[in-house]
Amino acid sequence: MLDSLKKIKVNKNSINYPAMRFASGRVFLRTSLLAASLHPRPSRQGLREVRIKVIPQNPGVYIFWNKEERPIYIGKALNLKNRVASYFLTNLSSKTARMIREAKYCSIIKVSSELEALLLEANLVRKLQPIYNSQLKDDKHPLYIKITKEKYPQVLTARKADLKDGTFFFGPYPSSRNVKSVLKMLRPLFPYAEHKIGNKECLYSQIGLCYPCPNYIENIKDEKLKKGHMAIYKKNIGAIRKILSGGLHYIRKSLKKEMEIYSKKEDFENAKVVRDQIQKLDYITQPITPINEFLKNPNFIEDTRRNEINSLETILYQYISLPRKIRRIECYDIAHLAGSSPTASMTTFVMGEPEKSLYRHFRISQTEGNDLSSLRETIKRRSKYFDPSSGGWGMPDLILVDGGKTQVRVFWEELKKYEIPVLGLAKRFETLVIPQFKDNRLSFIQLRLPNIPAKNLLQRIRDEAHRFARRYHHKLVQRELLLV
Repeated sequence: MLDSLKKIKVNKNSINYPAMRFASGRVFLRTSLLAASLHPRPSRQGLREVRIKVIPQNPGVYIFWNKEERPIYIGKALNLKNRVASYFLTNLSSKTARMIREAKYCSIIKVSSELEALLLEANLVRKLQPIYNSQLKDDKHPLYIKITKEKYPQVLTARKADLKDGTFFFGPYPSSRNVKSVLKMLRPLFPYAEHKIGNKECLYSQIGLCYPCPNYIENIKDEKLKKGHMAIYKKNIGAIRKILSGGLHYIRKSLKKEMEIYSKKEDFENAKVVRDQIQKLDYITQPITPINEFLKNPNFIEDTRRNEINSLETILYQYISLPRKIRRIECYDIAHLAGSSPTASMTTFVMGEPEKSLYRHFRISQTEGNDLSSLRETIKRRSKYFDPSSGGWGMPDLILVDGGKTQVRVFWEELKKYEIPVLGLAKRFETLVIPQFKDNRLSFIQLRLPNIPAKNLLQRIRDEAHRFARRYHHKLVQRELLLV
């Protein structure tokens, strides 16, 4: 086995699956990002003996080896089975056909998501430098991701000739599309800048992709606040560097630890921010639904949403009566900064999908930042618009509150005359809070939801309300700070 292979780090959390023989070697299936402690030691069967049926339809990386057991080509695929099968078609280009003639063995590494496949491919290509990875690409100058070394590091794409000693660089990536895919997935999680320091906030800062924007940070007068925002920016850059280096699992573990620290300090606002990052990271690294599911059922998405709603209704029917079938769900969230500038958001989902035309913001008139007072004011103002015949927004079938018993009680007291069911989703253990009114007494059922469709639905709605509230709140706070 190549010495270079032995240098590749193994993630301790990687899962070894039993090796399967196909082609001239073994298929090594692992789930970790840098699960590349490959020891294929392929057997001496021919490449033409590939058994396509045993290859999984998962995202991952495939490697072709020559007779000296040296890797000659590394590629990534969203569907390993289809991609490997494509090399046995008759209409191959001359370069690809030459590579296949030279290849004697093949191995694959299964991962969970497109992001992991993209990063693993780039890391393996850089470490192993297969000869055909440069010869088979139309683009003779593969792209890298570079991070500059300056006060506010920028994350940019660059050709090899543009790389300097004063930068961190990652790659090469076989195409600009691959680079853009990686950055498109990472930027909403860890916003960064692509510009030098200027006088005005950039356009991307307005949509949360350059937050905190270096231009905004430089205009902050309060030194303590300025240092805090600089620390957030540098933390984002550090996370991007770690992920691009193969530390995806480390970042997830680090974020979970950070969230626990905030929770112990009862700093729930920052705990929610970190929780949202974890959930976004989980989302972009979740297993991909095979295309076959959509081909078998063109209504796959609609059926999934319907199953989520049915799952929720099944739970609720055990504890409360629903006046009507659940079609429209509204969710409310409060955002404030150290008790100041409180705002509320209302997001609306219809049949499990966001209906953004029915999203609303509320600027809270009270200034003390009390969440319960803010919630009470919000629902009182909302109830004035229940009647669509008088220009209202219509009435929801269910209301979800980001919180526990205390928050649910506020909504229940204000809405009991309308007979609108109210639920809470508490942060700790994602607990579902269901109010019950019996014998003139209000009590609460608390359920720790397992991983069922209803939980997916409620989490998605709650997280969207939180995102919507924070985005609006950030705009208001930035406006106020710039006026100081």
